[in-house]
Amino acid sequence: MCSSDRETVVEAFDALSADLDRALELDFSALTPRECLDLLKRCEALRRRLPAVEHPLVNLLAATDPAEIGGKPHWVLADALRITRSDAKRRIDDAADLGPRRALTGEPLEPLLPVVAAAQRNGRLGTGHVIVIRSFFDYLPTDIDAGTLAQAEAHLTELAGRCRPDELAKLAQHLADHLHPDGDEPEERAEQHRAQRRGVVLGPQDRDGMTAITGHLDPAARAALDAVLARWAAPGMANPDDDTPCQTGTPTQAAIEADRRSAAQRNHDALAAMATNLLASGELGSHHGLPATVVVSLSLADLQSAAGKATTAGGTWLPVRDLIALASKAHHYLRIYNGAKEIALFHTKRLANPGQRLVLYDKERGCTHPGCTVPAQLTEVHHIDDYARTRRTDIDGLTLRCRPHHRLLSHGWQTRKRHNGITETLPPTHLDHGQPRTNTYHHPEKLLRDSEPREDDDVP
Repeated sequence: MCSSDRETVVEAFDALSADLDRALELDFSALTPRECLDLLKRCEALRRRLPAVEHPLVNLLAATDPAEIGGKPHWVLADALRITRSDAKRRIDDAADLGPRRALTGEPLEPLLPVVAAAQRNGRLGTGHVIVIRSFFDYLPTDIDAGTLAQAEAHLTELAGRCRPDELAKLAQHLADHLHPDGDEPEERAEQHRAQRRGVVLGPQDRDGMTAITGHLDPAARAALDAVLARWAAPGMANPDDDTPCQTGTPTQAAIEADRRSAAQRNHDALAAMATNLLASGELGSHHGLPATVVVSLSLADLQSAAGKATTAGGTWLPVRDLIALASKAHHYLRIYNGAKEIALFHTKRLANPGQRLVLYDKERGCTHPGCTVPAQLTEVHHIDDYARTRRTDIDGLTLRCRPHHRLLSHGWQTRKRHNGITETLPPTHLDHGQPRTNTYHHPEKLLRDSEPREDDDVP
């Protein structure tokens, strides 16, 4: 790879864009089906080669100080490209294995997977193949010699040029079984592997409010959960269809026989009942100065009509009828306000008081850094005007920031309030010329509002 100046790089990308513009204007109706298929193959090869162009750019971004670009590299990449953070993280990991590298002394090094990288540059394998091959090497133990690993890489890359990713996955598993027939890892490596894979992920809510759960439990967590669910998810236990769900002792025979839930539904109801009981116990202590409980914002009209949706400080929405049912069991508080000024939310201590945090939960709903998805419950309170100077903690001068974006404010980033109370973030002048931005992620209704544009309501 030769060195290129800025003008050469921009010229090449301009040419690519211009050629694509020409292709988009073409009429393909004169082509035969076979000719269409041949052109689609060429499109696929071009699509496969494009990540190889991106890898050097991604590696440069990944090595940049978060304070200089405005946050963690995969967060910034996700916001800039309008992709998910998980997809951005995958692209960074791919670039680390398949992109060009440099030694500490500056000399160029070949990619960690050089054969795969070359095949990608030639358009012979795609993202799905790369995922399979990288997973293959992640599975193998570290004591396999480098020569064998190089042969395996070449073999899988050659197969990838002839197979779909799902076919390649089966072939990779057979090859892994051949190279590692015992399937057992040294205990120390096994523990590291389990520790790396453990995790539970709550997906985004669907339109009906349901949430998908994915993840992996380590053996100890699985054993503990098995024992808990054996009781709490037994037929007749914690059944929301019962007038008085059984949560202690043994359910009656009538409750057991009337239970029509599947095993998966019983597991769900057991987890919900355990979480609700733990909240109601009051034993969770406090979090950010508030009792560990469900903090919900909704209008008084919705509360009175028992209709509509409520939003929690964790970023979850739930129907008001479900909220009312939850509130009847939880360790809860009620705070009604109509405008922050009416309850005089200011004081002279540095830390925000519970009332101020509740107002911020409702007003901000989450981190106010542009594009940030962190919900209010996981944020920190930030003084827009330095407390050391004002010696005052006023609700009008507070906002919410997640920890990584809070730290940015000591590296040239700033926040300020518009006169309508919306929080703006101002990057350093070398980023987007310091153009102020707001975060609409937690307020999608602002993007959908049908109103005349006003300067105060401008959104990026």
